[in-house]
Amino acid sequence: MNTPEFTQAIRTHESPLTSYAYSLTKDYHNAHDLIQETYFRAISNKEKYAQGTNLKAWLLTIMRNIFINDYRRKVKRNTILDKTENLYLINSSQDFAHNAAEDRFVMQDLQKAIKTLAPEYRRPFLRHYQGFKYQEIADEMRLPLGTVKSRIFFARKQIKEALKDIGFEYEA
Repeated sequence: MNTPEFTQAIRTHESPLTSYAYSLTKDYHNAHDLIQETYFRAISNKEKYAQGTNLKAWLLTIMRNIFINDYRRKVKRNTILDKTENLYLINSSQDFAHNAAEDRFVMQDLQKAIKTLAPEYRRPFLRHYQGFKYQEIADEMRLPLGTVKSRIFFARKQIKEALKDIGFEYEA
């Protein structure tokens, strides 16, 4: 099948393509663009079409794949719209420096709260914070696993209360 015949065969399926494009995009202009892109890809890849197969299904598959790929591309891009003059907000994001002083204050408050814990709660909590598993802590301290878990739980609870008393609100 030569290109003019193939193009004419494609044009016979314009109505179902239009309906499907609109159902995907929910916008007349975007649907029209999707149809044009489908026609373009179909004509440029006509050698991949096996004559005698369902042309309409082939075109609808091309259209669906174009729509899915465009959607994924838009989601990945996740562009930020900046309506300020000279695109100030977008261009200034690299100019901000992280203020480590606030982090140091929070860490100091956290360390003070940990120091207020009784030793039987502090030690399992610190071991867990350092990355040890509950069972490893239980074996090291020669305590039942449930006791270690409850001490770590109560240590967290006491630390949250101590931080709340100094005005630090914990957000989980």
